[in-house]
Amino acid sequence: MVHLDNYETIIGLEVHAQLLTRSKMFCGCQADYQDAPPNTRVCPLCMGMPGTLPVANRAAIECVMTTALALHCELPLHTRFDRKNYFYPDLMKGYQISQYEAPIGRNGWLDIEVAGAVKRIGVTRVHLEEDVAKAFHMDGYSLIDMNRSGMPLMETVSEPDLRSPEEARDYLIRLRNLLRYLGVSTGNMEEGSFRCDANISLRPINASGFGAKIEVKNMNSFRSVYRALKYEQERQAEILSNGGTLRQETRGWQDDVGVTILQRTKEFAEDYRYFPEPDVPPLVLTPLWVEEVKARMPELPEVRRSRFVSELQMSPQDATILVSSRAMSDFFEECVARSSISQARTVANWLLGDVSHLINADGVEICDCPLTPDGIAEFIDLIDRGTLGGPAAKTVVEHMYRTGKSPSAIIEEMDLGQISGSDAILDAVRQVIQENPKAVTDYRAGKAQSITFLTGQVMRLTRGRANPALTRDMLERELRF
Repeated sequence: MVHLDNYETIIGLEVHAQLLTRSKMFCGCQADYQDAPPNTRVCPLCMGMPGTLPVANRAAIECVMTTALALHCELPLHTRFDRKNYFYPDLMKGYQISQYEAPIGRNGWLDIEVAGAVKRIGVTRVHLEEDVAKAFHMDGYSLIDMNRSGMPLMETVSEPDLRSPEEARDYLIRLRNLLRYLGVSTGNMEEGSFRCDANISLRPINASGFGAKIEVKNMNSFRSVYRALKYEQERQAEILSNGGTLRQETRGWQDDVGVTILQRTKEFAEDYRYFPEPDVPPLVLTPLWVEEVKARMPELPEVRRSRFVSELQMSPQDATILVSSRAMSDFFEECVARSSISQARTVANWLLGDVSHLINADGVEICDCPLTPDGIAEFIDLIDRGTLGGPAAKTVVEHMYRTGKSPSAIIEEMDLGQISGSDAILDAVRQVIQENPKAVTDYRAGKAQSITFLTGQVMRLTRGRANPALTRDMLERELRF
């Protein structure tokens, strides 16, 4: 039996994110390659032809600067690109233009939450490089699609500060949310625009050194990362517990069977024979340029979250969910600006409840649907004035989401205005009492919860239009006789 309690797990993550630019990293080829036919977004440069000269993409550099600033990194004045030499079929020219000794960002951090407390995870470096082509392995042969070759790729390397697969998963989720919030990457793991390599080792409890580092690749979801790290924890602990030794190596995750398999012994930095890239001039991050990039950055999620809690009296949980999407948190603030701060929690409840259910079912962001902040502000006002409530409100907000119409127009079209007149509600109350003798008997016998059932029946009979408070009062009065 494997005793994980005897070992401490050490995890560091290397995360690659494709950047949202119109063109590739060092040439003018279009970056929208996902749906393009194979080998149609290519040119002599990204095909690795001799005699071509790369030109760095300014927008990609600024994406990395933005991310480094958001991760509290130092941005050195002088940085440069390096040539990383290795030989695989998906790298046509036999080397990759990357960064090694002088990355754009270094010595940063990202906070995660562990057991209700904040834990700071160090970020070693944030650097920029070009992506490689994509290989498709068939039965007995392989094909190469070069559309991805040369795409701007940002690598974020954490310190080995993570101590469990759960922490690693939380770090990844928070990092992806941040990149999406900044607008620098789609973060879509299923499309390969957000990829993670995990380094994991075990050491005896209270030991100070590090064990042999195992790199795990081929993980295309948060669940895969978690499962692969759990598997490696147990595999390594079993080997060490039986007196075996581990060597530094690279393993691939096989999601269908839930195991890692050996791919190759792990390379060291010297194996890549880094040297300064002779075809790309050194990069100078002037203070003025850094300030210009900083001025264009949005309010960071953790700052916005704290403001929502302190200024809008929101719960930390709701504030965290809201700021996980920049589109949602921007929309929320626009709604509050059109209503009032006192209605902020009501706005949040509807956005995080019914509206989020609708956009999640459709797989879209809130900015991609017809719903407007003006419509939500009017919707909340109608509820506060007692014009709208109960199931009718849910019907109205769904039609607002589908059509973009104002709530007033939908209420008029569907005759959904709330009934507050005592005569109309009284008729419904008396009908429900007559049709549900058992619930009436139960209530009069002391089962107070029966009133909830009877209230629901009145709401059903009036299609959710009856004023709930008035309905309950009338039911209680009628049931006293």
